[in-house]
Amino acid sequence: MAKPANPNAGHRKRLRERFRRAGADGVQDYELLELILFNAIPQRDVKPLAKALIETFGSFADVLSAPPERVAEVRAEVPGKPDLRAGERALDEFRIVRAAALQLAQANVLNRHVLSSWKELVSYCRSTVSYEGIEQFRILFLNTKNMLIADEKQQTGTVNHTPVYPREVVKRALALDAAAIILVHNHPSGDPTPSRADIDVTRRIVEAAKGVDIRVHDHLIIGRGSEVSFAQLGLL
Repeated sequence: MAKPANPNAGHRKRLRERFRRAGADGVQDYELLELILFNAIPQRDVKPLAKALIETFGSFADVLSAPPERVAEVRAEVPGKPDLRAGERALDEFRIVRAAALQLAQANVLNRHVLSSWKELVSYCRSTVSYEGIEQFRILFLNTKNMLIADEKQQTGTVNHTPVYPREVVKRALALDAAAIILVHNHPSGDPTPSRADIDVTRRIVEAAKGVDIRVHDHLIIGRGSEVSFAQLGLL
């Protein structure tokens, strides 16, 4: 028996064609989500779900970065039909897109001279931690030529605190034979203003690193749409 025709085929074709012509600039956030959801939910109109996800989380990036269990809770009411939600196939598609975006961002900075690619580095840090719902402390390790050789998550904390141990930071830098490091963490509140604890732990890491001839180039605090550099603030 032949499969029934997809009643949404015309809309899907038009949206794909518009995306091919104009790229991301030619579609709205919810339409980008639709494009991702097409494969995961083949026989339903996914526009109501895409709009519900944007309304719940705020933006395309927020949807992709939200915890999967929260995304799965969002339901779109469709008159005369069962409510629509993101199942495992849709969640997998979101994970794949986010992972690909992070890989592309990392490719722009890995094994490159960090201090001359600062804009790309900050963009990479934003994509990595700015949408996280809890604090995450990362370390960028540089070689003697200030090229990025590794980016690692050191600690994960709560919504407003991450425990960081200077001894562990220095120990890992020595293991990677790093000559310098850049500290990075996010403020889930969106405000990147350094706290007293941020300033204190940075000072202790700088002192510990100095003892083994490792330089701390900067500490970046990433908020929503903005960031703070300790070096620019004169805090290093």
